[in-house]
Amino acid sequence: MSDSYYELVDVDGQRERFTCTDLVRSTWSARIQHGAPVSALLSRALERCAQREDTRLTRVVVDLLGGVPADGEIWVSSRLERSGKQIELVSAEMLGVGPDGQPRAVARATGWRMQTLDTATLVHAPAEPIPPLAQAEARDMRKDWDRNYVHSLDWRWLTSPLNDGPGMSWLKPLADLVKGETMTPLQRLFSVADCANGLGNKLDIRKWTFLNTDLTVHIHRVPDGEWTGIRAETSYGPDGVGATLGTLYDERGAIGAIAQSVLMRPQPPRK
Repeated sequence: MSDSYYELVDVDGQRERFTCTDLVRSTWSARIQHGAPVSALLSRALERCAQREDTRLTRVVVDLLGGVPADGEIWVSSRLERSGKQIELVSAEMLGVGPDGQPRAVARATGWRMQTLDTATLVHAPAEPIPPLAQAEARDMRKDWDRNYVHSLDWRWLTSPLNDGPGMSWLKPLADLVKGETMTPLQRLFSVADCANGLGNKLDIRKWTFLNTDLTVHIHRVPDGEWTGIRAETSYGPDGVGATLGTLYDERGAIGAIAQSVLMRPQPPRK
């Protein structure tokens, strides 16, 4: 891949400094980043923190502390919060330039990491499968936006937008996470997982905004292959708050679950 979401500038101790490309830009506003590249870069930091070959991430929570700026530099650091033989907790933080020109925290992530062993005889994943990639339909979403996150995806739809039931799609990133690096399976997963909110949406985007403030992903099996399948549906409360719940897949079956908190607000009148 020649395109990327980020370019690594330098490393200062435990902190890495990056520049962003246009492919991180959100569909809500070109000034802020889409949550998917942000969560993928934080998951990269979690994976690299005090690495152990006998462990893997099993649950990752990403909190978006506000609009992550799409322009200027960002900084990412990680730390081991709780060490242990079988279970460890790692965390990562992203800084961006604030209104005063100084770096401030814009996103954080935590991840439980567990020691692995052979349980192949116990494999069980009861989640209902989604139709295979061969039945999905490509749609040219790029024509609707200037160069942004949407331009970094091969997005194949299994359902129509705003359908009555869950939204389902297969997605594959067409850009590297960091220039010159090969994405790990989990980084590839997180580069599209945040799309669950958009897939599960039932609101008219011309009338409503529906921003997710977080994502929680539980991974019972490391994904295999380039494609991630998502089955998601959003429930809406009576007070401007909703929740997206979904299942994540590779072409072999379910690999995990995702949940997102959603803030619903009327679109402001156009001037």
